Amino acid sequence: MNQAGRAFEQAVRGRRVAVCGIGINNTPVVKMLLSLGAQVTACDKRTRDQLGPSADELEQLGAVLCLGEGYLDHLDADMILRTPGMKPYLPQLAAARAAGMTVTSEMELFMQYCPVPMIGVTGSDGKTTSTTVIAGLLEASGVRVHLGGNIGRPLLPLLGEIRPGDMAVAELSSFQLTGMTVSPHVGLITNVAPNHLDWHTDMEEYVQAKRNLVAHQTAGDRAVLNADNAVTAGYAPGLPGEVWTFSRRGPVERGTYLGADGVLYGTDGRQTQAILPAGEIKLPGVHNIENYLGAFAAVWGRVDPAVMAQYARTFGGVRHRCELVRTLDGVRWYNDSIGSSPSRTIAGLRAFDRKVILIAGGYDKHIPYDPLGPVAVQTVKKALLMGATAHAIEQAMDAAGGVPCEHVADMEQAVRRAREIAREGDIVFMSPASASFDMYKNFEERGEHFRRLVLAL
Repeated sequence: MNQAGRAFEQAVRGRRVAVCGIGINNTPVVKMLLSLGAQVTACDKRTRDQLGPSADELEQLGAVLCLGEGYLDHLDADMILRTPGMKPYLPQLAAARAAGMTVTSEMELFMQYCPVPMIGVTGSDGKTTSTTVIAGLLEASGVRVHLGGNIGRPLLPLLGEIRPGDMAVAELSSFQLTGMTVSPHVGLITNVAPNHLDWHTDMEEYVQAKRNLVAHQTAGDRAVLNADNAVTAGYAPGLPGEVWTFSRRGPVERGTYLGADGVLYGTDGRQTQAILPAGEIKLPGVHNIENYLGAFAAVWGRVDPAVMAQYARTFGGVRHRCELVRTLDGVRWYNDSIGSSPSRTIAGLRAFDRKVILIAGGYDKHIPYDPLGPVAVQTVKKALLMGATAHAIEQAMDAAGGVPCEHVADMEQAVRRAREIAREGDIVFMSPASASFDMYKNFEERGEHFRRLVLAL
């Protein structure tokens, strides 16, 4: 175990720790805390029957379970770890703070103890691709990378394994960043547009949560902001670290940009270097040019531009993000299940050189669909709509001039109708512009269902 791991062990051994939310992220954290000698109470809204075998396993390891309705009503611990989806200002957590208890999270603890440089990524769109690219660029340069956060695994249980010369890279959601009081050494904010307004109190809270990624940096740290996005550009004044920017509209003082000649460039403010022509990037779409610009700025000075160029020419993308599932009878089928907001779907629609058959709709996060309408009129030949947001999406399209729409009951019917409608040369693009929670656990499950249906045609 490294020094950081020993310091964390010393901080938790013998202490009472309540872990709120026994999900994918927190279960390994509970096990780690128990192994380090903490007295752990694992709290969850679900019942024992709903938790299944994991409840027995945690009890056998020494955890005390507090389950069901009211699971937060009697918190009594030295430290409370909330799950990312739990609002930090719940009355029970506020009462715990007032009583002198520390309320934090797995990610906040990791960032406090992490012994090596860390790059964090957030944004309304593009954060998973950008995070994956950053990790890939560092690995291609010979760096051992610990990748986690919202992208799929908790990093705190890996704390003791980190070696000198390693780096940590994490995708961070607005849920994780709400109330955050620590920032990574490098923070990339890809963009900010309305999202998750069913969870956040209002847009202002959402905007502030994203800013938290870089708000607590210190001198010498790096904030990488999208100069083309009004919200992210507005974060720059007053930030304590160095401000780097990226833009596809023209040169920047320090950061990366797309030149008028179609080439991506990087500059540290003194020297400017060409990276590669945008046309050589394997991932399609203007939004992926932006993703690369942000990632390149985040690792500038750590990764050679030649390595950046080679990676961009070969990286095929992340599943569920404009993923080509198959070509059948001359029709290309794309899975963009990550398109859980209008801005994500807009970016995907703009990646193609022809109008598409769009499959969209799902759970309502109470965000406006107005921006989708004008783009859909220009890029969609037929829309197959489902779920709670189907009518809102159709209304946005009608207000912008109209797109032929058809309502379907579910994904099976959408794929079946798309198969009947599509002709050779067409593109079927499943990008819901909505969350998945009305029919699926998450966007991955939705995307996998679509893939199975398409592959079975």
